[in-house]
Amino acid sequence: MSGQLKEVRNRIKSIQSGQQITKAMKMVSAAKLRRAQDAIMLMRPYAVKLQEMLQNIVSNSEGNIDTPLAAQRQVEKVLIVVITSDRGLCGAFNSNLIKTAKRVIREKYAEQFEQGQVEILPIGKKGYDHFVQNGYKVNDKFWQLFGSLTFDHVKEAAAVALQGFTDGTYDAVEIVYSEFKNAATQIFVAEQFLPIAKVENKEKSGLKADFIFEPEKDTLIAELMPKILNTQFFKAILDSHASEHGARMTAMDKATENASELLRSLKISYNRARQAAITTELTEIVSGAAALAN
Repeated sequence: MSGQLKEVRNRIKSIQSGQQITKAMKMVSAAKLRRAQDAIMLMRPYAVKLQEMLQNIVSNSEGNIDTPLAAQRQVEKVLIVVITSDRGLCGAFNSNLIKTAKRVIREKYAEQFEQGQVEILPIGKKGYDHFVQNGYKVNDKFWQLFGSLTFDHVKEAAAVALQGFTDGTYDAVEIVYSEFKNAATQIFVAEQFLPIAKVENKEKSGLKADFIFEPEKDTLIAELMPKILNTQFFKAILDSHASEHGARMTAMDKATENASELLRSLKISYNRARQAAITTELTEIVSGAAALAN
């Protein structure tokens, strides 16, 4: 009985230590989430409006503009950018992103994958480790990007996709990331990055945009397109970055609650075992006294 009590006491101490860690991690993630959330909320309206403008320009160009980044080609070689986190302890965040990437490959690029023409550009250690260990073709240059998350570094990663599509290394580029909604909600998205998607039925919807270009249209578009696409790439990374901290904060909060429930159960078990031990000891004392009296 004493051995059982000691084992339960050790478990209680262990769970209390773990609970302190999860509480601390929750607080750290909450602080990081606030900064990451502010960054994406400030960036998103700007990025969304730029994307709408870009799609309008491409959709209404009617073939009279040189837009190599919007060129539709037969898809033979594919680049998939998968944005995960560097660390775990964030619930199913990373596994859902990896599953989304695999679903895109399975549903859209199964033939190209069989031919070895699908390349993964992982951003984040968790995605990099998974795809390397499972034998995927991986570009390993930017998986440590979150170690220095600045627009200039993100632009270097985006340049791989832009230059690769322009020179024909890739015929399509997809981005898999988590769109941030709130701390408890992440939306896992697979989005076509290149070629730039055209918006269909613009005339029927009455949303056709009539732009006035100054200087010349070709010159302006050639200058603007890469900058807008760099912004879209940066937005996707900021979305995933905020989602990661939200997922980790939620996971640590749930872990803390589970620890409290487990502690409550163990304390009840400990008290019952202790009560049984005391009862047993009293019974033994009474029995011994009765034996001596006889």
